[in-house]
Amino acid sequence: MITALQDLAAPHGVCYGCGGSNPNGLHLKSRWHEDGVHIVAEHLPDEKYCGWPDLVYGGLIAMLIDCHSNWTAMAYHYREEGREPSSLPRIDCVTGYLGIKYIKPTPMGVSLTLRAKVEGELGRKTRVVCEVYAGDVLTAIGDSTFVRVSTEQLSAQAHGRED
Repeated sequence: MITALQDLAAPHGVCYGCGGSNPNGLHLKSRWHEDGVHIVAEHLPDEKYCGWPDLVYGGLIAMLIDCHSNWTAMAYHYREEGREPSSLPRIDCVTGYLGIKYIKPTPMGVSLTLRAKVEGELGRKTRVVCEVYAGDVLTAIGDSTFVRVSTEQLSAQAHGRED
């Protein structure tokens, strides 16, 4: 099996959705699809993420789309630069805009497949479209923007340490 992007680029990541070092997280794993265009991931929601009876909570779907789409943007940046995701300096992106269209109810007990790709130009701001399938049924689509950043700079800004 192909090593997940998260394990290559951020083996000590703490993100709740995709960080491998978060003991309470979901540990989402995103990988290049064999088509060389899409980034894919699988996730089977735990029963605690139920929204309505037998349906997946929409907030979980949003989080999966957010994390997976972000890794899609980063993967495309690594590829554009001809670099492996394990190379330094690390490429980081953050969510600039998260748009989600819920198409059909997403059933519990069914493995979800996330399938994402960059739409348009790859740049400092990059558009990613992510489809969520429950089995073969398309249940949600994310259409979002991710911004390439310096995480050190963002952390400094967030904590008031930057002028």
